[in-house]
Amino acid sequence: RIGWQGVALALALGVACAVAVHWKIPVLRQIVGGYIELFRNTPLLVQLFFLYFALPKIGVRISAETCGKLGLLGGAYMAETFRSGLENIPIIQTESAQSLGLRPAQVFGYIILPQAVTSSVPGLLANLIFLLKETSVFSTISLMDLMFTAKDLIGMYAKTIECLTLLVAFYLIMLLPVSILGSWLERRLRYAEFGN
Repeated sequence: RIGWQGVALALALGVACAVAVHWKIPVLRQIVGGYIELFRNTPLLVQLFFLYFALPKIGVRISAETCGKLGLLGGAYMAETFRSGLENIPIIQTESAQSLGLRPAQVFGYIILPQAVTSSVPGLLANLIFLLKETSVFSTISLMDLMFTAKDLIGMYAKTIECLTLLVAFYLIMLLPVSILGSWLERRLRYAEFGN
């Protein structure tokens, strides 16, 4: 559950950051750029340790569940994916919509954003699967997840091969439908020629 909440937050954060960069909002653009570089170039494990173990030293306490839901790493990846989708839209589409009298918000909401999301689908699905797999590191901050449960079972029953085989099976059960659905969605969007 926490993994999906983190993914939802990452999507929302990614869209907001991509829009800030795309619209070239002066100060916010630099802040977002720094955030993206920081979280894309540091491992999730290091980020979790910093949030969970280092911040309490300066009086900021964040629960393990909140650390798992923050979605900061995912937000940085999603932002870059959405940004590339926005930049993929030819400028002539914006100019054509403006010549028809559409306001900037209408141009973005009705013309640019739907096409950008459509062209970003492959990257978004890859990020989604990546983020759901990364939940395996949550066990390092004592957050209950599949890996945490598998380690507990190995400790109790000393059946390493069986537990790890089940772990692989459960990740496949969780991620294979996402991958299949994503491939189907990508084919449908390509067939409909959205974004072209």
